[in-house]
Amino acid sequence: MPTTLKAEVRTTTTKGERNQLRAQGMVPGVVYGKKVSQTSIAIDQKELVQLLKSNPHAIIDMEVPEFGKQPVMISEVQRDKLSRKVLHVDFHQINMDEPVNTTVRIEFIGEPQGVSEGGILQIQRHELDIRCLPRDIPASIEIDISALNVGENKIVSELQLPANIELKTDENDVIATILTPQKEVEETVEAEEAVAEAAPEEPAAEEAAEEKAEANA
Repeated sequence: MPTTLKAEVRTTTTKGERNQLRAQGMVPGVVYGKKVSQTSIAIDQKELVQLLKSNPHAIIDMEVPEFGKQPVMISEVQRDKLSRKVLHVDFHQINMDEPVNTTVRIEFIGEPQGVSEGGILQIQRHELDIRCLPRDIPASIEIDISALNVGENKIVSELQLPANIELKTDENDVIATILTPQKEVEETVEAEEAVAEAAPEEPAAEEAAEEKAEANA
């Protein structure tokens, strides 16, 4: 079910006026699309932050002044570099009968076998790029990682996607892997170094052979 947001007309244009708007608990933004001329708007900060936390790629039923209720999606969010506070947000109006490019969350199912054996789970991708009709956008894509052992990984091509969803992410991208425990890695390195130190140095052996050959000449 689409999320709803109400947009207010924004007449503020200067930096000072936009800062004043933020101080009032609103976030300045823009909405644009085929059925909506580029319109400056303001969104309630609390509602927007909640949406960004729960599902930033959701379809939104937005009440746009002069254009009525329109289906939109977030296209860009600008944040303060230090505080990460939302400074500005762009929405684009979509057509429910036309495919859209979007991102969907990957949901990991199960406890990897390799982790129970001391391995370390490393997640490489948390999201997947897809293309489909807006009504077909899933809340998440599941992948079972319970059988994953140390040294093994899961790649994008192993995901089970519905037939009506087109994958846009590289199929060879690694999603998750189980790393060898650090202690074992250190022990292997130490063992290799010990073997290397015990082995005779080839240059010294070659020099001894040359000296012996000269003495017998």
